[in-house]
Amino acid sequence: MPRHSPLSPLLGLLILAFSPLLWADDPLLESLTPVATQSAERQVRGVLRAHNQAVLSSELPGRIIEMPFSDGQDFNKGDVLVRFDCSAYQAQLNAAQAATRATREELNHKKQLAALNSVGRFEVALAEARQAQAQAETQVYQVQVKRCSVTAPFNGRVVLRRAQPHESVASGTPLLDVVDNGTLEIYLLVPSSWLSRLQPGQTFDFTPDETGKPLKATVKRLGARIDEGSQTLLLIGSLSDDAKSLLAGMSGTAQFQVAE
Repeated sequence: MPRHSPLSPLLGLLILAFSPLLWADDPLLESLTPVATQSAERQVRGVLRAHNQAVLSSELPGRIIEMPFSDGQDFNKGDVLVRFDCSAYQAQLNAAQAATRATREELNHKKQLAALNSVGRFEVALAEARQAQAQAETQVYQVQVKRCSVTAPFNGRVVLRRAQPHESVASGTPLLDVVDNGTLEIYLLVPSSWLSRLQPGQTFDFTPDETGKPLKATVKRLGARIDEGSQTLLLIGSLSDDAKSLLAGMSGTAQFQVAE
């Protein structure tokens, strides 16, 4: 009867113990092994900003005679928000238009004389130059008269009046802060480690602190660089739900389903 070596049971146990390690090195077995995937809900803070917002300034020095809209009032695109006293500019425009008419008549007269060989081509050229100069001056004064009124660039609301009627302001003076709350976007700073898991069109929830109502939102675009200090990335989202009750400046919490 064959005798068993006392090492045989020990060798068998060692083989069984190390066999999983041998399997792990087999690429075929590794490809067949299921990979567990799980997702976690992540939260970040964000703020609402209007895509259309501006500080409207005076394009010429003058005295304000009318500002029809006060703080908090709505306006439509094209409405006159500020009107200046334009009497001096209008008078200059009238004079330039009269000069343009005079040079036009002079040019026509020179052309008639040139057809009769009463004047030379040089006289006609001078008359044409004087008419071109008068037309250019008229265009300059037309632009100045147009700047006497500041019109709304979009539908929106007055945030703050920085000047008042009857005040005289210099060119470039801020007059009104305006905003369009119908074009709100969500600005978030997310960890840079999420970059590979986020893409435009992805949905998430955003809950403003002021309302407490969760809103559906969509990733609109991602920032162009990662902040080196905080290792965060700017994310801009658009609201999918009705945002009529929301205002620029509201803050809230965004909730993402980020795969681990």
